Amino acid sequence: MTSDPMTNMWISFFAMGLMFISVVLTIFTKEKLSGFLRYLLLTISFICIMVAGFIIFFTVFAGPTPE
Repeated sequence: MTSDPMTNMWISFFAMGLMFISVVLTIFTKEKLSGFLRYLLLTISFICIMVAGFIIFFTVFAGPTPE
């Protein structure tokens, strides 16, 4: 992905943030909402977790970065 270790760290933090947003959005949606808005926010939550998964996958399998 990138060769800079600090950039990889920030990209990983962004992915973890997306995972956190996904969890909070899912819990809030399941507890408080119903109807179309519920399904819309659950779809956004699903997209967030998928994007985070792809980012982590590519970051992990890019291997160690040279110093």
